[in-house]
Amino acid sequence: MALSCWDSLDVAVTDGGLTVEVAGAGAGELPTDESHLVVRAFRAASAELGWTPAGLRLSARNTIPQGRGMGSSAAAVTAGVLAAWALCPDVAEVDAEAVLRLCSELEGHPDNVAPCLLGGATLSWTTASGARAARLAVDPRIAPVLFVPATTLATHLARGLLPETVPHADAAHAAGRSALLVHALTRDPALLLEGTEDRLHQAQRAPAMPESATLLARLRADGHAAVVSGAGPCVLALAVLGPDEDAAAPAAAVQVRALQEATPAGWECRPLPVDPTGAVVTPLSGDHDAVSSGAPGTHP
Repeated sequence: MALSCWDSLDVAVTDGGLTVEVAGAGAGELPTDESHLVVRAFRAASAELGWTPAGLRLSARNTIPQGRGMGSSAAAVTAGVLAAWALCPDVAEVDAEAVLRLCSELEGHPDNVAPCLLGGATLSWTTASGARAARLAVDPRIAPVLFVPATTLATHLARGLLPETVPHADAAHAAGRSALLVHALTRDPALLLEGTEDRLHQAQRAPAMPESATLLARLRADGHAAVVSGAGPCVLALAVLGPDEDAAAPAAAVQVRALQEATPAGWECRPLPVDPTGAVVTPLSGDHDAVSSGAPGTHP
């Protein structure tokens, strides 16, 4: 699901060399050379298109928290691939299916890049010909609230805590809850608490993020549909508004007050509406060799 927390990047083709500037989240920590993820994604897309620009200038303004389960790497990959597609002189328009396939290959799976690219909530899967995705319209009464800790958690460490196999009963439980969650997200938000029940990864990863596990347990005990965002350690709660309220309206701030009051010390609470649009590419000042590429954060 795409959330309204964006990284925005200005990308321009130059006569030579590479310039990378990073402001906001990750400034002073992310690389400013060819190893920058946006640059790597741009290069991969350019190679697929058979195009080699002479030089590249990248200016990134990041707001997606790094290393906290909010899909920052998926946003970087999506922005880089889209920028290459938009700037390539031999391409008339962006091929969304080809972009999804390449982004999924670079990210390793389509779970995060699909909502980042398409917006809303997405169902994604992989076929012999590559990644596929279908977009879902999220019920407007759902108001996501993100809890962001000061600590980070490396995705590879979180993945290492997962068992190679799970009991058949847990697999069956997950399949049923997955179907229920689709219905809850799109038609009946009252079922979100049951639809977000998990047996596959949250308890297994709890030792690596005890504060997240404690917050998650407390929120769910209070009746809130809360989950670990991605591999963590962010926690996402899905508030449900009244039938005549809209999550994008100012009144939503009142509805999520109980969640904001539950924010642990040292954590940040961010109400983040669902982003219905996904990644966007805009020409810069009429310059055909420069674009602004923006991508939202995601909760997988």
